[in-house]
Amino acid sequence: MAPVRVLLADDHPVIIEGLRAALVRHDVEVVGQVECAQQVVSAYLEAKPDVLVLDVRFGPGPTGLDVARSLRERAPAARIVFYSQFDQDEVIREAYRLGAAAFITKNTLPAELASAIHAAANGKTYFLPAIAERLALLGLRGEESPRARLEARELDIFVQLATGATNNEIAERMGLSTKTISTIAQAVKEKLGVHRPAEITRLAMRYGLIEP
Repeated sequence: MAPVRVLLADDHPVIIEGLRAALVRHDVEVVGQVECAQQVVSAYLEAKPDVLVLDVRFGPGPTGLDVARSLRERAPAARIVFYSQFDQDEVIREAYRLGAAAFITKNTLPAELASAIHAAANGKTYFLPAIAERLALLGLRGEESPRARLEARELDIFVQLATGATNNEIAERMGLSTKTISTIAQAVKEKLGVHRPAEITRLAMRYGLIEP
């Protein structure tokens, strides 16, 4: 049986080279590599791999999720396996919403990534047990991300609060009165059910709004 042909997209060359060496032992052939998010779609269309292995973060600019949205417009049947160290609940959920075949964390053994790649190539969806459990719990709780619950201005204020900004600092940045920011911030906290600064920060991190 022919090996599965994959395109690797990650902004860390060391990771790409490590995966090249590891995946070949699992009937996976790397047919190309991309280190810049803006080049992924064109590289995919040129290489026509069976599976795209895609990181979530590429530094400044488009994310892997943005790339997946763009690729879906050009190649709706593309099989995508996300491979990332960023495993916040909302990032994972959005990846699967976009039609990802799998979301594999970078602390996983290469053999597990290879299993996900083979599943993707066969038209299947693959879940790490821990991620499947987390997604199931989110579904049971009916939990929504701050992005879904908040208006644009509320979300902006929430993210600033999560990074430790005070009401006065936010008011100065946004050109609003401190009283207005205080009122909106209180409404945000009530909507999300978080009040202490540490809770706000943890929630923002869980949904990928700020980095750990």
